[in-house]
Amino acid sequence: MIEKVPLAKLLGIPKVREVLTRMYERHLFSEIQRAGKVPAHVGIILDGNRRFAEEKGMTGASGHLFGAEKLDEALGWCQELGIKHVTVYAFSKENFQRSPKEVETLMGLFVKKFKEASMNERVHKYRIRLRALGDMDSLPESVKKSIQEAEDATKGYDGYTLNIAISYGGRDEITQAIQKICEQVQKGQLTPGSVDEKTIEKYLYTTGLPDPDLIIRTSGEERLSGFLLWQSAYSELYFCEANWPAFTKLDFLRSIRVYQDRQRRFGK
Repeated sequence: MIEKVPLAKLLGIPKVREVLTRMYERHLFSEIQRAGKVPAHVGIILDGNRRFAEEKGMTGASGHLFGAEKLDEALGWCQELGIKHVTVYAFSKENFQRSPKEVETLMGLFVKKFKEASMNERVHKYRIRLRALGDMDSLPESVKKSIQEAEDATKGYDGYTLNIAISYGGRDEITQAIQKICEQVQKGQLTPGSVDEKTIEKYLYTTGLPDPDLIIRTSGEERLSGFLLWQSAYSELYFCEANWPAFTKLDFLRSIRVYQDRQRRFGK
């Protein structure tokens, strides 16, 4: 059974510091609103669940559970700022190389969270479209079924978009797009000379969505690990030391403020 302990207690935050933090959060939130340049699409690499659990003397399963709860919080923060599209890197194709027990735990958690999402009051109230990005054929049937239920329940929604990258690899995504384009060329429906960036984007998992303006990675690692390789060509990157379950609203707001302070030139 997964141990449940209040996150604030695990982090050991004194009351006075907590009050001061909330005050600074409100100040930073106001600054962000005044600046006005809020990203339309944010990508988040959810890293550090296991390290968080190890630091707190818990099981790895507990770390993943706290990570899932943190995602619920983070989505609320995005909504507060009017961020319309969020893509999170939850499970890479390489993660299947982890221990069978950990993979089984994660698959069970995905089933639970997708089922909950399909019936979530906030999802339906704010018309949040749920999508899974990745190689669905490599997933267990129970996970595929819960994903399909969530996607079907929200397929007509246009308020917000939440993409869950699961069994995902950026190189694999590009490879599959090229294979589909080659099939169209072979059928005579495309010519090699007509293939351009827009053609490739049409066959990516994120077709129809804007590229991410900002990508956040937690746990102190400073790499993309194959996340949205094509789409992130001009994304701003923000690396945070906190492990994902310990990622706070203040960490999030700082990432948005840093994004606002940067000059995006797009090669110009």
